[in-house]
Amino acid sequence: MAAEQELVAEVVPVYASAPAAIRKIELDRPWQWLLKGWQDLRRSPQVGVTYGLLAAITGYALTLGLVWADLLYLVLPLTAGFLIIGPILTVGLYEVSRRAELGQTTTVAQALAAFRRNGSQIALMGVALMLLMFAWARIAALIFFLYFGLQPPSFENLVASTFLQADTLPFLVFGTLVGGGMALLAFSISVVSIPLLLDRPDANVIDAIATSFRAVQTNFAPMLFWAVLIAGFTAAGLATLYLGLIVTLPLIGHATWHAYRDLVSFPADS
Repeated sequence: MAAEQELVAEVVPVYASAPAAIRKIELDRPWQWLLKGWQDLRRSPQVGVTYGLLAAITGYALTLGLVWADLLYLVLPLTAGFLIIGPILTVGLYEVSRRAELGQTTTVAQALAAFRRNGSQIALMGVALMLLMFAWARIAALIFFLYFGLQPPSFENLVASTFLQADTLPFLVFGTLVGGGMALLAFSISVVSIPLLLDRPDANVIDAIATSFRAVQTNFAPMLFWAVLIAGFTAAGLATLYLGLIVTLPLIGHATWHAYRDLVSFPADS
């Protein structure tokens, strides 16, 4: 029993970091985050472009895998699932912005190794988002089969059969509501928590998630607007055959760091 308690204490520290205070922000504040994110991207374009290229290449690989497995009808829910798993993939971009505040530059190698600042807790956050991603993939497939049966439309007719048929309206409404709910849950637990875990190596995942929920609850309208902007920029990146992700992914990643810095303060900061 003592050994088990010791293991739990190692994975999720018993002594949490200092409690965070949540600031109130104005509805239009997300535009400032995007502006600061763009400035960070211009300062370290090599890191941002590298992350964007990796995202685009991964998108092509997944699409080719779906084609090979004859599961191409899942490309839409899986690309939508990118909104769920995306925050954990941009830890290195948060590190670029964090170091820029300290007047430091960041190499691609340093960005890729950024998770080591709080490795176990960031890994636990990644597991939570992966579980949400897998749950959404299973639910999306189930919804698809409930409406289309065991004979999904071919790739050539996928868009027409899914979006341009009157009898698919219930499918679109229900699928959008479920997917939106999953994305909002992922957004609420990760929008602040992952930058916080990177910024505060003594922070644990439970406190980070609670802080993220409080930030969204306290500033629901601005954070909902921020979520819509993230979805819009991500959709633009995906709609350009993943090439747009080369710019939109690092832009959103850097901006998310500035969202965290605006929303959360600690006693030591003041």
